[in-house]
Amino acid sequence: MWFADVYDPLLAGALDGSAGAPHDAAIQRAQCSHYKPPKHVSTDPLKTLYVGRLNFDTTEASLEQHFKLYGDIVSVTIIRNLGKSFTGCSEGYGFVTFERTRSAEKAYSQANHSVLDNHMILVDYERARVMSGWIPRRLGGGIGGRKESGQLRFGGRDKPFRWPIRRDTVEIRPEQRRDDTVFLKYVSETHEPRSQPSA
Repeated sequence: MWFADVYDPLLAGALDGSAGAPHDAAIQRAQCSHYKPPKHVSTDPLKTLYVGRLNFDTTEASLEQHFKLYGDIVSVTIIRNLGKSFTGCSEGYGFVTFERTRSAEKAYSQANHSVLDNHMILVDYERARVMSGWIPRRLGGGIGGRKESGQLRFGGRDKPFRWPIRRDTVEIRPEQRRDDTVFLKYVSETHEPRSQPSA
């Protein structure tokens, strides 16, 4: 399994992973925030997958049914609105923890963009307990999202970093260049071009 080991909201806010001035208020909020993952969660983060874009009517039972194809499941949780305006309604995402790492890897590679309850879901690794400096979306951080929301973040499976326009001025750490399924090799622009065959 691969994941970036450090989260930086400023880098996540840029398509090419380059640091610059914060371009939205949420990034500024994230830079001033400190997040501690909940201590009551005892599942193994390396065997836990984030499942996003769920139908608001999806239940834990249907989520488990969808993922048990990939291996034995330890727990399934759908995040619900339990704040001040307690509704108990789904927030549209959840977590699935497998008994084995291999099962989580299989689900990661095969279940992404599958359809559950008429919604194409997003499957990625859990970030909160494995990335140092993680800031969730509600505090201005996170990854993914939509341009229309005004809080688009990069560096995850759904919205990976892209190569910078000016490669000579920006360094992208190797762990930010790819996800599990893609490997990009940077060839220096000073590299000798291949010779053209003569006619």
